[in-house]
Amino acid sequence: MNGCGGDPRAPLGTIETRTFPTVLTPALAADRLSSAVYDLKMNTSPLESGIIRIEVPIQQQTEALDWLRSQSHTTLPRCYFSGRDSGNIPLLQHTNSNGNGHASSHDHEDPQQKLVSVAGLGSAVFFRHLRPFSLDDWRSIKRFLSKNCPLIRAYGGIRFDARSNIAPEWEGFGSFYFMVPQVEFDEFEGSSMIAATIAWDNRLSRTYGQAVAALEATMWQISSVVRRLNGNSRRAVMLHQTHIPNKASWDSAVKRALDLMTRKNSTLVKVVLARSSRVLTAVEIDPLEWLTSLQVEGDNAYQFCLQPPESPAFIGNTPERLFYRDRLRVSSEALAATRARGGTPSLDLQIGHDLLTSTTIEPSKALRKLPRVQHLYAKLTGTLQKEDDEFKILSSLHPTPAVCGHPMEEARIVISETEMFDRGMYAGPVGWFGGAESEFAVGIRSALVGKGVGALLYAGTGIVQGSNPALEWQELELKTSQFTKLMKLEAPFLVMREKIEL
Repeated sequence: MNGCGGDPRAPLGTIETRTFPTVLTPALAADRLSSAVYDLKMNTSPLESGIIRIEVPIQQQTEALDWLRSQSHTTLPRCYFSGRDSGNIPLLQHTNSNGNGHASSHDHEDPQQKLVSVAGLGSAVFFRHLRPFSLDDWRSIKRFLSKNCPLIRAYGGIRFDARSNIAPEWEGFGSFYFMVPQVEFDEFEGSSMIAATIAWDNRLSRTYGQAVAALEATMWQISSVVRRLNGNSRRAVMLHQTHIPNKASWDSAVKRALDLMTRKNSTLVKVVLARSSRVLTAVEIDPLEWLTSLQVEGDNAYQFCLQPPESPAFIGNTPERLFYRDRLRVSSEALAATRARGGTPSLDLQIGHDLLTSTTIEPSKALRKLPRVQHLYAKLTGTLQKEDDEFKILSSLHPTPAVCGHPMEEARIVISETEMFDRGMYAGPVGWFGGAESEFAVGIRSALVGKGVGALLYAGTGIVQGSNPALEWQELELKTSQFTKLMKLEAPFLVMREKIEL
């Protein structure tokens, strides 16, 4: 069911979360969830619209990504999101709430636990369109959410530039794509939870009975056995790699951007130019396997996976938060200037000092250190006047100067005239909307993987006066190295790559 087709201002008949007693293992939780779905089937709702989440807490902590990889036999749409700091979320949520916000709740000894990561399969309701993401689209999503049910969330992303043409590899994502998972596995600190959600709206040609039947079909495909996996699987063999642009075209693009900046009356200060690298391997790459391998580099970074039906997976390991909202409180961050980590502690300190003493715009600067690179970092906070301002914040912050340039519109035009590939959701907002909270990262350090595309690796770098094309190319290589290190290069490929880049 595509929720974009409904009346964005019409409240749902009910928004509920029903929590069952805690069990010991994921297998027991899956059995209890199946019984709860059967109860939904036997007790139909007279309401014309609604969304109901049923959830079973699990005593042991199980990684959500392990659960999702254990479902690799399915072809269902899927999502995964691991936040740097997801905040404190109630473990047992309010129940029997409706669109007017009335609810009763269960008491629990430990009502607060930190949510670490979320994995989802199937969509109870999705939101997708070819037009740019609008206020009505945001309202259509929020229609299915409630402060009283904070774990009912819509996960997804938005294109970097909704006005650009959509390439075939990005068609399934549309201009934006969000999904409320049908079956979801939540990893908390010290525990876990499995949940199932149904959503229906008669005016969208999805009845309550059809919603339950669709959930039953998804449940049949879910494995209750969770295999503990690691990131040490055999590396794929890289057969071929091509860059758009290639090295010569990159040099020309950087030179053109620099020429534009030095023209009389030019207002362009910075433009972020990107590169798409297509990688072909001997066997199809498993995007979740790559994401598991990237977990070792996940400190101070968000990890995400978004895969609509019959589409490749968009995955990433991004350090940059676009914004986080907790009711009316909102915070954002700015990252700038990329440098490699030093090979020794003293060299690493010197590189960090050079960053901190570089000329940048205030507010005061700090360092964010990642395994391979380090950046300048600044945090900003504020208060919204009303919740509808969330859409304004999203629209105002994206695209950031770190992924587009400054001034924004001038930089966007240069990008559209220069880049010969579709960024898709690379450098776009990726995250989730919730009733009480929302959080979005910037979709950098990312790749489009699987479904016949091999892998498309994306990276960008800011061009300002004094930029050196060769050094900027090296920065692109550094940023994509988190993916290329997951592949094995054979001698024939090394010779071929030299010929391509000459």
